[in-house]
Amino acid sequence: MNRIAGIPALQERVGTILGVSDWVSVEQERIQAFADATGDQQWIHVDPERCERESPYRTTIAHGYLTLSLLPMLSAQVVTVDGIAARLNYGLNRVRFPGPVPAGSRVRATFRLTSVEPQGDNRFLVTTEATVELDGGSRPVCVAEMVAMYVV
Repeated sequence: MNRIAGIPALQERVGTILGVSDWVSVEQERIQAFADATGDQQWIHVDPERCERESPYRTTIAHGYLTLSLLPMLSAQVVTVDGIAARLNYGLNRVRFPGPVPAGSRVRATFRLTSVEPQGDNRFLVTTEATVELDGGSRPVCVAEMVAMYVV
């Protein structure tokens, strides 16, 4: 865990990699739970037998949004900023899913701080680029520009 001593110290880290998360398994049970929670029951995610016959991956794959939804958990493993009263999800500037996440695989994320912008009233808009990689993969499976509002 990378502990940063407040907003001024965070601002000094703009342009740097904040850290890399632990590996997390993306098992079929997690994929199915996400499908149930979102109503996205597309066969490529939830039908292992059909995937074995018809999918180019020969197994189910995680929803892109499931991979994206792991980012808050993975980010929490990497960095904490002291003196923050609240950290609010502000949105995403850009998200891409350049590769699949097959069921049973592991992913981790690298976080690079791209900006810390004062917004007034003790608020700061913090943008971080997250790159999610697949264990043994050759390219990212998700690249997202995350935006959070930090309140001090």
